[in-house]
Amino acid sequence: MNSEIRELEPKAVWNKFADLNAVPRPSKKEERVIAFMKDFGKSLGLETLEDAVGNVIIKKPATKGMEDRQTVVMQSHLDMVHQKNNDTNFDFDNQGIDMYVDGDWVRANGTTLGADNGLGVATIMAILESKEIAHPAIEALFTIDEETGMTGAMGLKPGVLSGAILLNLDTEEDDEIGVGCAGGIDVTATRDYEEEDTPESKIGYTITVKGLQGGHSGMQIHEGLGNANKIMNRIMFDGFEHFGLRISEINGGGLRNAIPRESTAIVAIDASKEENFVTHIAEISKAIKKEYKTMEPHLDILIAKVQTPKKIMDLGVQEGLTRAIYAAVNGVYRMSADIPDLVETSNNIAKVSVKDGKIHIGCLTRSSVESSKWDLAHALRATFELTGCDVDFSGDYPGWTPNMDSPILKVMETLYEKLNHEKPHVAACHAGLECGILGKNYPEMDMISFGPNIKGAHSPDERAQISSVQKFWTFVLEILKQIPKK
Repeated sequence: MNSEIRELEPKAVWNKFADLNAVPRPSKKEERVIAFMKDFGKSLGLETLEDAVGNVIIKKPATKGMEDRQTVVMQSHLDMVHQKNNDTNFDFDNQGIDMYVDGDWVRANGTTLGADNGLGVATIMAILESKEIAHPAIEALFTIDEETGMTGAMGLKPGVLSGAILLNLDTEEDDEIGVGCAGGIDVTATRDYEEEDTPESKIGYTITVKGLQGGHSGMQIHEGLGNANKIMNRIMFDGFEHFGLRISEINGGGLRNAIPRESTAIVAIDASKEENFVTHIAEISKAIKKEYKTMEPHLDILIAKVQTPKKIMDLGVQEGLTRAIYAAVNGVYRMSADIPDLVETSNNIAKVSVKDGKIHIGCLTRSSVESSKWDLAHALRATFELTGCDVDFSGDYPGWTPNMDSPILKVMETLYEKLNHEKPHVAACHAGLECGILGKNYPEMDMISFGPNIKGAHSPDERAQISSVQKFWTFVLEILKQIPKK
């Protein structure tokens, strides 16, 4: 229950998080949370403005004795990824997130939690509201639409901010100080196709792939998690080879930044081969589950007999589609040659939709190297164009190049070691952070990213560690005290 959340320490953060999570805030539908943030800033008597694209900026003067310090921009994004389990009845557009405490973790009931990036937002809100915390002048920047295009960061104009240092509170490991991130581009393949009448000799089945963990398509892309679209396509391909399986509909995955957890398909098979089909699917399912038993212990592949669909996909198009999805890169494409253990370039086949004569395939390609990002994007384009698809590139955003000589990095490294008696992990990440985009219009701004432990972001298994939020809060307060002088 959310009342239980409000009793957690630090109460200033968790109460603001509970307030925020009561406000629906899907990407591209942030009107209510924008109004919420503006009302919050104005209620404190602070200068509050909304820019042309919907970002909210709240400015707070320095506390006494801190007026000679550099102005700090504290930044987090307002929107959250909306994912839920299939058996969860939840309306993200109208309901607040239902949270509960599970040991040292806060979770949501069957949905994403919104800790990404709600805990960052709540932390900034707590500082803006406080009358006791020492800090330099603060420009709180709350961006919109980070999760589905970063249009808020892209739309922020030069001159709106005056801060010399930017603290981005959107990293998900509390021992990490982020100094770089990947850029990304959406790759979308579409085509129309002719539907055929289903032959009378065929019968209908549904195939369901479910029980996968899902997760962040950047930070977790190297973990070997199952992709429901890839697994479903494997079954489609095999079913055609052995049983004349024909596709009527496919609905797999959803958001580009989430590794797809579930896929369903309606297919038709030769009635004369039904018994062998059922046996064979059981065998291939067993083999696939064995492959994934370590990373995906709850993977399930189910079939059920249904009314025979009236229409099926044109055979030639079906053959091309299943071959293209089989061939398309999913997962890690290249590891960084310069930074140990960093994924340089990857792709997530996030969405596959086949219905009513239309194919839609949505991918998110990421890379910390621009040339490698475009190399993979064009490889995907070539793969899908070979099967007659039109391929569109959109939502292109740059990466963030590490600056190992950053002054605020030196301050934070020293403070972290002093507080925690160990060195922090200074690293670039494979997620898309807004720092690279913000840096285009504010190239002189010294930027860093950090945050508390958040696991399973972009999935209903998202959870935030309570003890880590306490650690993070202490770190933030000490950083604000040590901001360099102007």
